[in-house]
Amino acid sequence: MITVVILGFGNVGSHLFKVFENTPGTRVLQVYTRSMSKETTHNKRFVSNILDITPLADVYIAAVPDDTIHHITSQLDFTNKLVVHTSGGAALEHCSNNNRKGVFYPLQTFSKNKAVDFKNIPICVEADNKEDLSLLTNLGALISQKVCTISSSERSKLHVAAVFVNNFVNELYHISEDILTIQQLDFNLLAPLIKETANKIEYLTPALAQTGPAKRGDKKTIRTHQQLLTTQQKEVYQLLTSSIQKRNISQDE
Repeated sequence: MITVVILGFGNVGSHLFKVFENTPGTRVLQVYTRSMSKETTHNKRFVSNILDITPLADVYIAAVPDDTIHHITSQLDFTNKLVVHTSGGAALEHCSNNNRKGVFYPLQTFSKNKAVDFKNIPICVEADNKEDLSLLTNLGALISQKVCTISSSERSKLHVAAVFVNNFVNELYHISEDILTIQQLDFNLLAPLIKETANKIEYLTPALAQTGPAKRGDKKTIRTHQQLLTTQQKEVYQLLTSSIQKRNISQDE
């Protein structure tokens, strides 16, 4: 049995709590949250004072914003325990030196009320020593089918790539919704296209999956599109069009 304390009950922390609660071989001893709610007030395992955190857990997981990792982990009132964070962009050293340090990074986007299947989520782990790395690997393997040992340097590059395929793509969804809303068209008309685009990446490389006017060199369509867009939308459109065109020129040379 691997015992866990979760520091933070936001998007990531709440999902980790649920999956550990429902996974044989793991047990959540406590959850630290600064904001108690109806969901947490009557559960004695939830505490709002970090000094009330038990020193008896195997792993302490700081599921908090990057800027608060060191502050939160430095307040723990014990030493020589394994304290890890869940950030893709923060280095191992963001955790306080008061305890042993590690990383337990689930590579996924989390929204508090949207269920996820942890079995399909890569868990990226890192630690200062082999024993702690083994413990994090075993913990990850209890909830996921893919656990990877990845350094802070590698993880930072992985995280920026994740921002491109997740956060930036979602912003493009938002722009598309704005365009359609003005015309009183339903954004859900694009749902089959969005799903097919995502599904293709399972079978094709991004280069082979690319289609559209920029790929074809269709200048007339590109000009027509630009005339339909606001200044900000046009800037995004032109930047991405130029990137696709340059990539295809370099591939043809």
